[in-house]
Amino acid sequence: MGKYVFAYKGGGMAQTEAERDAAMQAWGAWFGGLGSAVVDAGNPFSESKAVGGNGTSGLTGYSILSADSLDAASKLAEDCPVLASGGSVDVYEVLEVM
Repeated sequence: MGKYVFAYKGGGMAQTEAERDAAMQAWGAWFGGLGSAVVDAGNPFSESKAVGGNGTSGLTGYSILSADSLDAASKLAEDCPVLASGGSVDVYEVLEVM
């Protein structure tokens, strides 16, 4: 079983309290459905500054999940709530080096 970082990009920020509540419920339901695959639910990111390149990264948050393969981890990302608000999920396998 490997670890995979889900790097979230984009997605709209809810404007009203009702929209924020609905978004939080969607994330809670998604994480609940993932069960023990969730290693670290992660957090959204605030401001960022990239060193090098054009100075921006575009990442808006992360989570860490466990799965049998990159394909299996990617399948878990297919129902991620960030997709419903126009965002995307990059899935990276974590390589244990120590």
